[in-house]
Amino acid sequence: MAAKTPPLPSSFHDPNNTLSKSNITSSKPFSIFLNDHKHCRVRCQIKSFENQPPNWSVEFLSGTEPIPLIQNSPSSMSMAAAAASDSAVKTVKKVCLFYCAETKALAEKIAAQSDAIELRSIKWRTFEDGFPNLFIHNAHGIRGQNVAFLASFSSPSVIFEQLSVIYALPKLFVSSFTLVLPFFPTGTSERMEDEGDIATAFTLARILSNIPTSRGGPTSLVTFDIHALQERFYFGDTILPCFESGIPLLKNRLQQLPDSDNISIAFPDDGAWKRFHKQLQHFPTIVCNKVRIGDKRIVRIKEGEAAGRHVVIVDDLVQSGGTLIECQKALAASGATKISAYVTHGIFPNRSWQRFEHDSGGHPENGLTYFWITDSCPQTVKEVMNKPPFEILSLAGSIAAALQIK
Repeated sequence: MAAKTPPLPSSFHDPNNTLSKSNITSSKPFSIFLNDHKHCRVRCQIKSFENQPPNWSVEFLSGTEPIPLIQNSPSSMSMAAAAASDSAVKTVKKVCLFYCAETKALAEKIAAQSDAIELRSIKWRTFEDGFPNLFIHNAHGIRGQNVAFLASFSSPSVIFEQLSVIYALPKLFVSSFTLVLPFFPTGTSERMEDEGDIATAFTLARILSNIPTSRGGPTSLVTFDIHALQERFYFGDTILPCFESGIPLLKNRLQQLPDSDNISIAFPDDGAWKRFHKQLQHFPTIVCNKVRIGDKRIVRIKEGEAAGRHVVIVDDLVQSGGTLIECQKALAASGATKISAYVTHGIFPNRSWQRFEHDSGGHPENGLTYFWITDSCPQTVKEVMNKPPFEILSLAGSIAAALQIK
């Protein structure tokens, strides 16, 4: 039994009772007027005509002008839909993603974000003398493909073997090559304070700048929250750095909190404020600084109010955690009801993450409600997974999106 045509809204007037007829067989123009004579433009599709093709469009030009009823060609619509579908498929960039042992879990998360990303493996072996013995499976199969490598320079001992792969992949006649290095490890050594100091951030930038070009041109480098923004100028013209940030992940997580309207952002020093305040400008901010009293350096609140607030300390990375803990104490002494922390890179050498206790409520001077880190440092993720106050915000979605940049 055919469905009945639903009644028109009360604001429409149909003097010829045109729409109430279910046996319309022509596209003869007819008129519909709005009772209030407001001028507007409406385009809709009527699907309830009995025994008629479903593709009818109505265009209302003004309050007093006629509405032509036009039947669209089903074949033309299907052709347009097919063309649109083909266009959408063509815009997807297929990527072959290689990874090292440390980044396997993150690589699998990235591949799960898009069918356009295909994981490819490398055989990581060593000779008896300890030097790398590496093999890229199906090297001929990646010719003409967009290729990426997900690296982790977690220690000097793994950098050489990964560089060997990074230098080899672009020379396999690939269409393009992207290096994803979520954490740029020497970023904190970016300047010289005394004659003889070596800025190893510049050294690593020069090494990466000399990656061979692929058939499509220079290598693209994707990295997150590099320690100092001026380090972008350390790279040469033969590499294209793409500097991403984990702050959007933090903002999304803060919106999910039950007290999201009571959040303040604290920066442990002026450097962190300069780096991140523009991305977090919609939150009330607190700026701390370090002062020396005798032989000790302590953290004090320079500006902002912490009383009664859930304060989130934000920085790019954490190592021993001493500065964060001192900042936490200063905020608790100023009346913060909850204190959490976020860093993009949780390095935590010598398991220093164990210094951070969990505050389940009411004692911000003793612990953190949350400590958010990303999965840019895979070794740390394994150690702190499911251990409050730590919570992992994955970069997988951000990396998958970056790999689609053309």
